Amino acid sequence: MNKKTSVFGILCLGISVFGFAQEKVADSTKVEQLDEVVLTDSRFALKRENSGKTVIKITKLDIERNQGRTVSELISAQSGIEINGSRSNAGQNLGVYVRGGRNRQVLVLIDGIQVNDPSQINGEYDFRLLNLAQIESIEIIKGAASTLYGSGAASAVVNITTKKAGIKKIEGVFSSSFGTNQSESDQNYNIADFSNNVAISGTLDKFTYRAAFNNRFTDGLSAATTDSNEKDVFSQYGVDVNLGYKFCNSFSLNVYGNFTDTNSDIDGYDSNFNLVDTSDEFNNTQQRVGLSSKLKYQNGSVNINAAYSEYEREFVSQYPSLFESKNYVLDAYNKYNFNNAFYTIVGLNLANNKAIFSGEQEFSVIDPYANFVYVSDFGLNINAGARLNNHSEYGSHFTYNFNPSYTIKHQEESYTKIFGSYSTSFIAPSLSQLFGNWGANPDLEPEDNRTIEAGAEFKLNKGFRISGLFFSREESNTVLWINGGYQNATEDLNARGAEIELYASPTKGFSITANYAFTEYKESEARRIPKHKGNFLLGYDFSDSTFASLSYQYVHDRFESSFSPILESFSLVNFYASHKALKGKMTFFAGIDNILNEDYEDVPGYVTKGRNLRLGFQLGL
Repeated sequence: MNKKTSVFGILCLGISVFGFAQEKVADSTKVEQLDEVVLTDSRFALKRENSGKTVIKITKLDIERNQGRTVSELISAQSGIEINGSRSNAGQNLGVYVRGGRNRQVLVLIDGIQVNDPSQINGEYDFRLLNLAQIESIEIIKGAASTLYGSGAASAVVNITTKKAGIKKIEGVFSSSFGTNQSESDQNYNIADFSNNVAISGTLDKFTYRAAFNNRFTDGLSAATTDSNEKDVFSQYGVDVNLGYKFCNSFSLNVYGNFTDTNSDIDGYDSNFNLVDTSDEFNNTQQRVGLSSKLKYQNGSVNINAAYSEYEREFVSQYPSLFESKNYVLDAYNKYNFNNAFYTIVGLNLANNKAIFSGEQEFSVIDPYANFVYVSDFGLNINAGARLNNHSEYGSHFTYNFNPSYTIKHQEESYTKIFGSYSTSFIAPSLSQLFGNWGANPDLEPEDNRTIEAGAEFKLNKGFRISGLFFSREESNTVLWINGGYQNATEDLNARGAEIELYASPTKGFSITANYAFTEYKESEARRIPKHKGNFLLGYDFSDSTFASLSYQYVHDRFESSFSPILESFSLVNFYASHKALKGKMTFFAGIDNILNEDYEDVPGYVTKGRNLRLGFQLGL
């Protein structure tokens, strides 16, 4: 394949155009001294001890200590989450599995507003369109959250917060990395993975601005597992712009835009449906524009978020296809805080989804919702809410949640928390399942989920925290592919499991993070979902400037299908190190993934990464 990108030309252009200033990073010791605050489960900034969920928070520091990795790789290392395909060729399709739920049951937010591609089979959002260097933090709330976020938020909500403008008049940051991109059986150590990111931002009185460009190019891996030496190229570039204006102390407005283009060489099937090397391509583009505004008043605020998105996916093969879609989303809500004890949100969510198959198809939703949080001074916390889903194809559906917790304070930095929840979710079939080109069924019924959770968390000072929970989710009218078409399951499905998370810092600069998840369906094997999965990470700050980590991931056997063997379990060991120089203005980083060069299969028939090396730097002046 001869598709090449002028990576080094872009790198030089970025250096010549922009002046650099480092986005300063606090060292881990200082970060650990702050009380953790969670937002996604209530939309209010509450202390973790007052939240009735075990929210996963991927901080700015966590992201900076995973430079060179993708969003899907970072999220897949979290408790109870598996992103199938994240360890393969960069253009590989991704399957997102959380607590037994699949793509259709995982909702993605970018800066608080829902994103999805209406032409996708499950109407999901493609994580390959994201660039980790443009992300400030990620919060993941596992379990049903449909009352706050609507259809699809049945097993998890992934809330991605993008980077905002710097506080100086002009700030810039540039990062670049390169590395190998090789399989277990072809350890040639050729440089085949390049990534560059440049951003300029600042604050001019009441005006803020941020503009960023990113580029990635990979070569070296075939998509399919074959005996040929064919290599499949993946290239991506993206542009992000965010402009804000603070009209007064009580009112601010931000407008933003994004364009992302990805191009992947992919492999297809021969006339006997065998996966072979081909010259097929997959091209995917995203265009988004939106605004967010906040009008603050005493003890409250009125918030309006809106976005318009367009997606185009093209498959170039002997059976070419083109999918185009667009959607509009508006989320308007009022937040009010009664004396830091009673928090309320009342809102209205509107969305319109359109996709072109044989013709243009669409549906819309209009959802009023309300959520209430009570934080007592004696330990009781309650998070409860309700939502009325009004769907143009399915009429009205009522969803609700009730999430109490009780916190026992031992001393200022220590507590024991017990919590539980009962939540319902509504998941409408996608436009593709209803009206698409293959197996569509306009008579599908919407899926209902009911989720129960119970767990506890113990925190000892700043240096130790452990939590565990049990969950059970019942699915009714699950949409399945049966005998060449989409149908509703005739029987309920029941997913259940348990999760344990641990954080410990026994000495200054040394940290231990570990998690384990058990997941199963009572009725049958869960396709591509590991029954057991664990992650373990050791991190050490040698000084304020130097950090290193060693991580281990175990993924248990996964069921594929009655026609394919079980995907065998595997273990991965990764290493990462970073060092700051020039008074913190320059950061060098290096990583080795799959140190032991484990031979395993992530997606049947497709290549999986072996041992790979990466080097990079981040610069600012």
